[in-house]
Amino acid sequence: MRRILCLSFVLILLIGCTSSAKPKVEHIEQYFKDDQFVAVDDLIEPEQLFALSKASTQALKQEFSRARMARDTTMANQWLANYINASNGGFEYQDNVTRVAQKTFEERTGNCLSLVLVSAAIADALGVDVEFQEIEIPPVWDRQGDFYLVNGHINIRLIPRESHDTYLVSKSAILVDFIPEKTMRGYAKKRIDKQTVIAMFYNNIAAESLIFGRYDMAYGYIKKSLLTKPNFGPALNTLAILYRYKGLNDAAETLYKLALSQDGEDLNALYNYALLLSSQDRLNEWAEVHKTLELARIRNPYYYYDMAQQAYFDHEYQTALTWYKRAVEKANYRHEFYFGLSRAYLATGDEDRAQSNLEKALALSTDEMNKRRYQAKLQAFKNH
Repeated sequence: MRRILCLSFVLILLIGCTSSAKPKVEHIEQYFKDDQFVAVDDLIEPEQLFALSKASTQALKQEFSRARMARDTTMANQWLANYINASNGGFEYQDNVTRVAQKTFEERTGNCLSLVLVSAAIADALGVDVEFQEIEIPPVWDRQGDFYLVNGHINIRLIPRESHDTYLVSKSAILVDFIPEKTMRGYAKKRIDKQTVIAMFYNNIAAESLIFGRYDMAYGYIKKSLLTKPNFGPALNTLAILYRYKGLNDAAETLYKLALSQDGEDLNALYNYALLLSSQDRLNEWAEVHKTLELARIRNPYYYYDMAQQAYFDHEYQTALTWYKRAVEKANYRHEFYFGLSRAYLATGDEDRAQSNLEKALALSTDEMNKRRYQAKLQAFKNH
């Protein structure tokens, strides 16, 4: 295991792969440590998640009414999906950016949970029913500082609302997602309720706050997540990680065990629990969970990326190329993997492949600083 892994924790963002049958968690309040944190005012309340301003709602209804006056017979749920136009670039996808409906409506950016919230809010304004879905896609890995993030996926179906004075031309639901529907067909789907969506939102915000060192805010939001859904495994995991950062190791261990009582194969809870056991030299207990964790480790593309980085800085460029390629095989959406390939190819004298992979890194990057960096290096290739 690479050293950086020993300093890291796995956080689940957006959704978590969880068992459908979970024992009930009693009295979740007993696991809170209010005396260790400062209360933060003005936390986002549940009613704000799906709320649009009066001005936004009025503008939406006026636009929909104009379509009707122009004899547009498109049903409300289809009109809404067309209005959002998520899979065709109508909203800009940004991972690890979770926003309430109004903010997403204004800026038209966010992650899949942000898209779900704004879609549900617009649906409510237009009289369209909704259904929330968890999609069991392969985990999408990211890293922020000392944290590995596993991004799950959620989307929403828009269902025409029946009434006694309305004849429905079609009762088909319309899917709203950043990912085209045909891509989703091969993955298992599970309906989830609104309370789960709310718990996901608060866990996301807590995780994002924790990454930036805002521990009091993270605590406030993780409490909201668990008060909404006490047996929500990702939130139990996030609270345990927060407790470890505060030096509350006993409380963290209790939460890891609680999460594992909900799902004995929760790899994220196992991984973080193993880190705790290792830090305390409890090697026999660590060995028990490590057998399961080994499979999780080799599925993490950053494991291969870290190996590649080490080989590159040791001037073992052919070895670095092998590890970078394995990282790309696991996650071909990460710009830094292609940048690593570019550097390694350049070090071996293969300028064509170095430039090709640098172009891929530039195309995948969403950060302006990285884009400028890659553009400058590409210009150097052209001037060479």
